[in-house]
Amino acid sequence: MNGPSEGELFKKVMGEQWLTLHPDIRRRFEKNPAPGQPLYYRGELSELTSSRLGKCLGWLTRPFIDGALIPHDDHDFPVDIEVYSRPGCPFIFKQRTYRLHGRAPIRFTSYMAESAKGEVLEYVGMGLGMKLLLHVEDGNLHFTSDGYFWDLFGWRMPLPGVLTPGKTYLCHRNETPQQFNIRIEIRHALFGTTFTQAGVFRESAAPEMKETP
Repeated sequence: MNGPSEGELFKKVMGEQWLTLHPDIRRRFEKNPAPGQPLYYRGELSELTSSRLGKCLGWLTRPFIDGALIPHDDHDFPVDIEVYSRPGCPFIFKQRTYRLHGRAPIRFTSYMAESAKGEVLEYVGMGLGMKLLLHVEDGNLHFTSDGYFWDLFGWRMPLPGVLTPGKTYLCHRNETPQQFNIRIEIRHALFGTTFTQAGVFRESAAPEMKETP
């Protein structure tokens, strides 16, 4: 049996704030992908940028968390998102495939989890993750990171903020029942904005399987 949807977790954490979200956003997050039945979204990033520090961090972390920090600048390229669950696992996984111009596709998978204290945690690989705070502005959903950590055998070791890419800000803004836009900014306390992503996404049917020759 698959675990709860992201919406159920967010609803639990946000309380009455959940009801102030745009109905389209609530519906979107309440969808619960059963194992073997992923949800698909297709979109286009109009902006992908990283500072000099961001590019250095992107290359340094590539062997461990490839795709989490993209050390390239590009614009107007397609991105596919697959949201899925696994049998007997309570987490919701998101795989993003970035199809930058002139480069091999970059894939990055993270998953959401609930801590024993009822916090929303996002893991990006190798036990690295961040705690997320959720709030609503004008009916749109905002995520703000509240510290990074390294999970070692169930113990979360906090990471000093100056040694991370910076604080993450994400806004999920509704446009139509089937379309939304996302803006992500990571801002370092000393070095300013290190990464930016912005784009529009739409709900999509499952991609067609290509026959191999």
